[in-house]
Amino acid sequence: MRGMGLARDERKKLSDLFVQVGPDAPTLCSPWTTKDLAAHLVVREHRLDALPGIRLKALAGHTKKVQDSYAAKPWTELVNLVRQGPPLYSPFRLADEPANSGEFFIHHEDVRRAQEGWEPRPPDPARDAKLWKALAFTSKFAYRRSPVGVVFRRPDGQSITVKQGPTPVVVTGEVGELVLLGSGRKAVRVEFDGDPEAVAAVRGLDTAL
Repeated sequence: MRGMGLARDERKKLSDLFVQVGPDAPTLCSPWTTKDLAAHLVVREHRLDALPGIRLKALAGHTKKVQDSYAAKPWTELVNLVRQGPPLYSPFRLADEPANSGEFFIHHEDVRRAQEGWEPRPPDPARDAKLWKALAFTSKFAYRRSPVGVVFRRPDGQSITVKQGPTPVVVTGEVGELVLLGSGRKAVRVEFDGDPEAVAAVRGLDTAL
Protein backbone atom coordinates (compact mmCIF):
# COMPACT_ATOMS: atom_id res chain seq x y z
CA MET A 1 0.00 0.00 0.00
CA ARG A 2 1.53 3.30 -1.09
CA GLY A 3 1.27 6.64 0.63
CA MET A 4 0.00 7.59 4.03
CA GLY A 5 -3.48 8.39 5.18
CA LEU A 6 -6.27 7.71 7.61
CA ALA A 7 -7.33 4.46 5.95
CA ARG A 8 -3.85 2.99 6.16
CA ASP A 9 -3.37 4.19 9.73
CA GLU A 10 -6.66 2.71 10.94
CA ARG A 11 -6.02 -0.53 9.05
CA LYS A 12 -2.69 -0.97 10.82
CA LYS A 13 -4.15 -0.18 14.25
CA LEU A 14 -7.06 -2.55 13.72
CA SER A 15 -4.76 -5.33 12.50
CA ASP A 16 -2.54 -4.87 15.56
CA LEU A 17 -5.61 -4.97 17.80
CA PHE A 18 -6.82 -8.16 16.11
CA VAL A 19 -3.51 -9.79 17.02
CA GLN A 20 -3.82 -8.54 20.59
CA VAL A 21 -7.38 -9.70 21.31
CA GLY A 22 -7.48 -12.88 19.23
CA PRO A 23 -10.10 -14.39 16.89
CA ASP A 24 -12.92 -14.92 19.39
CA ALA A 25 -13.19 -11.48 20.99
CA PRO A 26 -16.54 -9.66 20.90
CA THR A 27 -17.27 -6.71 18.62
CA LEU A 28 -20.02 -4.10 18.45
CA CYS A 29 -21.19 -5.92 15.30
CA SER A 30 -22.79 -8.65 17.43
CA PRO A 31 -23.06 -11.59 16.91
CA TRP A 32 -19.83 -11.25 14.95
CA THR A 33 -16.60 -12.00 16.75
CA THR A 34 -13.29 -10.55 15.62
CA LYS A 35 -12.73 -13.40 13.16
CA ASP A 36 -16.11 -12.66 11.55
CA LEU A 37 -15.31 -8.96 11.30
CA ALA A 38 -11.86 -9.66 9.84
CA ALA A 39 -13.43 -12.03 7.31
CA HIS A 40 -15.96 -9.35 6.34
CA LEU A 41 -13.18 -6.87 5.64
CA VAL A 42 -11.28 -9.37 3.50
CA VAL A 43 -14.37 -10.38 1.53
CA ARG A 44 -15.17 -6.72 0.89
CA GLU A 45 -11.77 -6.11 -0.70
CA HIS A 46 -10.85 -9.50 -2.19
CA ARG A 47 -14.09 -11.07 -3.41
CA LEU A 48 -15.94 -8.83 -5.82
CA ASP A 49 -18.40 -11.66 -6.52
CA ALA A 50 -19.51 -11.58 -2.87
CA LEU A 51 -19.50 -7.80 -2.44
CA PRO A 52 -23.14 -7.14 -3.49
CA GLY A 53 -24.45 -9.50 -0.80
CA ILE A 54 -23.13 -7.22 1.93
CA ARG A 55 -26.02 -4.85 1.14
CA LEU A 56 -28.52 -6.94 -0.83
CA LYS A 57 -30.44 -9.55 1.14
CA ALA A 58 -31.19 -11.58 -1.98
CA LEU A 59 -27.46 -12.20 -2.44
CA ALA A 60 -26.52 -12.44 1.24
CA GLY A 61 -26.40 -16.25 1.27
CA HIS A 62 -23.45 -16.39 -1.12
CA THR A 63 -21.66 -13.64 0.77
CA LYS A 64 -22.11 -15.44 4.09
CA LYS A 65 -20.75 -18.67 2.64
CA VAL A 66 -17.66 -16.89 1.33
CA GLN A 67 -17.22 -14.94 4.57
CA ASP A 68 -17.48 -18.10 6.67
CA SER A 69 -14.79 -19.73 4.53
CA TYR A 70 -12.42 -16.85 5.31
CA ALA A 71 -13.35 -16.89 9.00
CA ALA A 72 -12.25 -20.53 9.09
CA LYS A 73 -8.72 -19.68 7.95
CA PRO A 74 -5.87 -19.64 10.48
CA TRP A 75 -6.08 -16.39 12.46
CA THR A 76 -2.60 -15.17 11.53
CA GLU A 77 -3.33 -15.69 7.83
CA LEU A 78 -6.65 -13.87 8.06
CA VAL A 79 -5.19 -10.89 9.92
CA ASN A 80 -2.37 -10.65 7.37
CA LEU A 81 -4.95 -10.44 4.58
CA VAL A 82 -6.57 -7.51 6.39
CA ARG A 83 -3.21 -5.87 7.02
CA GLN A 84 -2.03 -6.19 3.40
CA GLY A 85 -5.02 -4.31 2.07
CA PRO A 86 -6.85 -4.67 -1.24
CA PRO A 87 -5.19 -6.65 -4.06
CA LEU A 88 -4.23 -5.04 -7.36
CA TYR A 89 -7.48 -6.03 -9.07
CA SER A 90 -9.71 -4.54 -6.37
CA PRO A 91 -11.35 -1.14 -6.96
CA PHE A 92 -10.53 -0.39 -3.33
CA ARG A 93 -6.85 -0.37 -4.32
CA LEU A 94 -7.23 2.91 -6.18
CA ALA A 95 -9.78 4.39 -3.77
CA ASP A 96 -8.37 3.22 -0.46
CA GLU A 97 -8.48 6.58 1.30
CA PRO A 98 -12.02 7.72 0.37
CA ALA A 99 -13.54 4.23 0.50
CA ASN A 100 -11.83 2.87 3.59
CA SER A 101 -11.08 5.73 6.00
CA GLY A 102 -14.49 5.66 7.68
CA GLU A 103 -14.86 1.90 7.28
CA PHE A 104 -11.67 1.07 9.16
CA PHE A 105 -12.10 3.80 11.76
CA ILE A 106 -15.56 2.47 12.61
CA HIS A 107 -14.52 -1.18 12.66
CA HIS A 108 -11.42 -0.37 14.71
CA GLU A 109 -13.76 1.15 17.28
CA ASP A 110 -16.12 -1.84 16.95
CA VAL A 111 -13.35 -3.96 18.43
CA ARG A 112 -11.98 -1.39 20.90
CA ARG A 113 -15.37 -0.56 22.40
CA ALA A 114 -16.48 -4.14 22.79
CA GLN A 115 -13.68 -4.66 25.33
CA GLU A 116 -13.92 -3.92 29.04
CA GLY A 117 -12.93 -0.43 30.18
CA TRP A 118 -12.86 1.26 26.77
CA GLU A 119 -12.48 5.01 26.53
CA PRO A 120 -12.73 7.24 23.45
CA ARG A 121 -9.46 8.02 21.76
CA PRO A 122 -8.41 11.64 22.21
CA PRO A 123 -9.23 14.11 19.43
CA ASP A 124 -6.80 14.15 16.52
CA PRO A 125 -7.00 17.22 14.25
CA ALA A 126 -5.83 15.48 11.04
CA ARG A 127 -8.00 12.39 11.57
CA ASP A 128 -11.03 14.39 12.67
CA ALA A 129 -10.81 16.79 9.73
CA LYS A 130 -11.13 13.87 7.30
CA LEU A 131 -13.91 12.22 9.28
CA TRP A 132 -15.82 15.50 9.59
CA LYS A 133 -15.69 16.08 5.84
CA ALA A 134 -17.09 12.61 5.15
CA LEU A 135 -19.67 12.94 7.93
CA ALA A 136 -21.33 15.83 6.11
CA PHE A 137 -22.49 13.31 3.49
CA THR A 138 -22.89 10.05 5.39
CA SER A 139 -24.89 11.53 8.26
CA LYS A 140 -27.48 13.04 5.92
CA PHE A 141 -28.05 9.62 4.39
CA ALA A 142 -28.17 7.91 7.79
CA TYR A 143 -30.80 10.33 9.17
CA ARG A 144 -32.84 10.76 6.00
CA ARG A 145 -35.88 9.11 7.64
CA SER A 146 -35.78 11.21 10.81
CA PRO A 147 -39.20 12.76 11.55
CA VAL A 148 -37.50 15.73 13.21
CA GLY A 149 -34.55 17.96 12.48
CA VAL A 150 -31.07 16.77 13.46
CA VAL A 151 -27.92 18.85 13.95
CA PHE A 152 -24.48 17.42 14.72
CA ARG A 153 -22.30 19.80 16.72
CA ARG A 154 -18.67 19.57 17.74
CA PRO A 155 -17.46 20.90 21.11
CA ASP A 156 -15.73 23.73 19.23
CA GLY A 157 -19.10 24.89 17.87
CA GLN A 158 -18.82 23.69 14.27
CA SER A 159 -22.04 22.02 13.17
CA ILE A 160 -23.72 20.12 10.35
CA THR A 161 -27.44 20.24 9.68
CA VAL A 162 -28.00 16.55 9.19
CA LYS A 163 -31.74 16.70 8.56
CA GLN A 164 -33.98 19.72 8.08
CA GLY A 165 -37.19 19.37 10.04
CA PRO A 166 -39.33 20.47 12.97
CA THR A 167 -38.24 20.50 16.65
CA PRO A 168 -34.58 19.92 15.79
CA VAL A 169 -32.40 17.82 18.06
CA VAL A 170 -28.79 18.92 18.59
CA VAL A 171 -26.32 16.08 19.12
CA THR A 172 -23.00 17.26 20.55
CA GLY A 173 -19.84 15.19 20.62
CA GLU A 174 -16.33 14.79 19.31
CA VAL A 175 -16.11 14.00 15.61
CA GLY A 176 -15.36 10.31 16.08
CA GLU A 177 -18.31 9.92 18.43
CA LEU A 178 -20.66 11.50 15.88
CA VAL A 179 -19.30 9.26 13.12
CA LEU A 180 -19.98 6.18 15.23
CA LEU A 181 -23.44 7.36 16.23
CA GLY A 182 -24.31 8.01 12.59
CA SER A 183 -23.25 4.49 11.68
CA GLY A 184 -25.64 2.98 14.20
CA ARG A 185 -23.29 2.38 17.12
CA LYS A 186 -24.66 2.94 20.62
CA ALA A 187 -21.38 2.78 22.56
CA VAL A 188 -20.70 6.50 22.12
CA ARG A 189 -20.23 9.60 24.27
CA VAL A 190 -22.60 12.27 22.97
CA GLU A 191 -25.24 14.60 24.40
CA PHE A 192 -28.74 15.07 22.99
CA ASP A 193 -30.49 18.41 23.40
CA GLY A 194 -34.06 19.13 22.36
CA ASP A 195 -37.70 18.29 22.94
CA PRO A 196 -37.84 14.96 24.85
CA GLU A 197 -40.13 13.33 22.29
CA ALA A 198 -37.92 14.50 19.44
CA VAL A 199 -34.81 13.21 21.23
CA ALA A 200 -36.50 9.85 21.76
CA ALA A 201 -37.36 9.70 18.06
CA VAL A 202 -33.75 10.39 17.04
CA ARG A 203 -32.37 7.90 19.55
CA GLY A 204 -34.71 5.24 18.21
CA LEU A 205 -33.67 5.54 14.56
CA ASP A 206 -31.80 2.72 12.85
CA THR A 207 -28.89 4.59 11.30
CA ALA A 208 -26.67 1.60 10.55
CA LEU A 209 -25.07 2.06 7.13
